[in-house]
Amino acid sequence: MTTRWLSPDEQRAWRAYIAASLLLEDAIDRQLQQDASMPHLYYSILSVLSESPERRLRMTDLAERLKITRSRLTYAVTRLEKDGMLRREACRYDKRGSVAALTDEGFAVLVRAAPGHVATVRSALFDRLSEEQVGQLEEISAAIVQGLQEDGARAAADEVPWRRRSSTACS
Repeated sequence: MTTRWLSPDEQRAWRAYIAASLLLEDAIDRQLQQDASMPHLYYSILSVLSESPERRLRMTDLAERLKITRSRLTYAVTRLEKDGMLRREACRYDKRGSVAALTDEGFAVLVRAAPGHVATVRSALFDRLSEEQVGQLEEISAAIVQGLQEDGARAAADEVPWRRRSSTACS
């Protein structure tokens, strides 16, 4: 099989994307650590739960929405549960599954952290783009997501991170 090397334009675009995504994630993590003493992943978990019906979501669905492994989610949920920001409940429909539920305390932490988070996202990303570029960013990102999700739908369960089971996962 012959390797299809990146063209010079593709190489520059790839490196710019990697640099931008790493710097953006770092800026968001630093702000959330400073303002809420939590990493971006923990904020994302609270945010997804806050937008879910009854502020609850099955752990497997939460892992899929966040595009992370179940074992990574389990670790994060254990920490958030210890801090009183969420609790795990038995799944009513599947005795093997569990549900993450956002507590009032977790919602209050999210409400306090959200303005700083939004300000950081705005200043680090959207304030640097024109309206046209925002539309292009959405279009490009959606195309990447769609393609990768289609690939994931065809992949074996252990090839897609949020479908992977750790030996200790119960959801």
